[in-house]
Amino acid sequence: MADTSKQYNDVIEICRALFINKMKDYGSAWRILRLPSLTDQIFIKAQRIRGLQQNKEQKVEEDAVSEFIGIINYSVMALIQLEKGVVEQPDLSLEDATQLYDEKIAITKQLMLDKNHDYGEAWRDMRVSSLTDLILQKLLRVKQIENNQGKTLVSEGIDANYQDMINYAVFAMIHLEAEPKK
Repeated sequence: MADTSKQYNDVIEICRALFINKMKDYGSAWRILRLPSLTDQIFIKAQRIRGLQQNKEQKVEEDAVSEFIGIINYSVMALIQLEKGVVEQPDLSLEDATQLYDEKIAITKQLMLDKNHDYGEAWRDMRVSSLTDLILQKLLRVKQIENNQGKTLVSEGIDANYQDMINYAVFAMIHLEAEPKK
């Protein structure tokens, strides 16, 4: 599992660097987004990946990796919004946002390590398309929970779904990095 932990860190390093650079460009403008808006942003990314996997023709140059990075970063933003609430004006400095990003990733990575131990790294035998479908399924679950005003009867909450989406997207990126370049 040490290999998985390092691969996970390598993927997150790429995502974190983009998050920081976007914070430098835009500040924390994303703090005004309500959870359904973040969920919809993630949904757009996941649908695009599914389209790339199914369509023979691609009209926009961005690849699946950039979309998985978006899923990871928007999911972290959603986890931060769950904790801090939505604001009317950007309110986080680069340092504060980065600290919160790191905290959410640390918790999510530990969840991955725990599940990875129990499931015996089953994700390594999964297809990227299956990971994409699981992300879409999680998004549909989150939308339903949002429609239910955040209430569930027996299911895990929204935060666990965002964490799973982060972990599935990381797994997909690990798979894609392992594929030979065309």
